[in-house]
Amino acid sequence: QVQLVESGGGLVQAGGSLRLSCAASGSISDINALGWYRQAPGKQRELLAGISQRETTTYEDAVKGRFTASRDNAKNTVYLQMNSLKPEDTAVYYCNAGLMVSGSYYPGDFWGQGTQVTVSS
Repeated sequence: QVQLVESGGGLVQAGGSLRLSCAASGSISDINALGWYRQAPGKQRELLAGISQRETTTYEDAVKGRFTASRDNAKNTVYLQMNSLKPEDTAVYYCNAGLMVSGSYYPGDFWGQGTQVTVSS
């Protein structure tokens, strides 16, 4: 069983940057892929990015060019660098252990508890 813990959220002004971290309890080398999601109030949880063991990445259009996923296998941690933040990026951000197949990310059953990101205008 994988345990995931997100950190790095906070309050930032529009145009600013944050880097989220997701630390896994075990070796992330054993996980096919990890994904980043977010959920804003009153909205469904949405996929933002996925990163495979080979560091292949996929991004949704809403964040492409602004957000970058990366991983450090030695630290069992994945990151989400978020630049040019907008008020509409305000949400709780989650990481997930899943699968990357043919460049598409598929979520698994293991989720972190989430970290709040608030972007002020």
